Amino acid sequence: MAKAADVVVQCLENEGVEYVFGIPGEENLDLLESLRRASIKLVLTRHEQSAGFIAVTYGRLTGGKC
Repeated sequence: MAKAADVVVQCLENEGVEYVFGIPGEENLDLLESLRRASIKLVLTRHEQSAGFIAVTYGRLTGGKC
């Protein structure tokens, strides 16, 4: 049986997401493990606000999904 994190990552891959910006922590370890096995790249940031800023800027500049 698939974990919820696996389903979320599969949905992101199906939508063409290339990057996820964020901070690792014990709350999202399952998601990070699922991302590790996926084609989506995790971009580490130092703060949640900077992760959001980077994601919005990346999306606006490239038209890509993140």
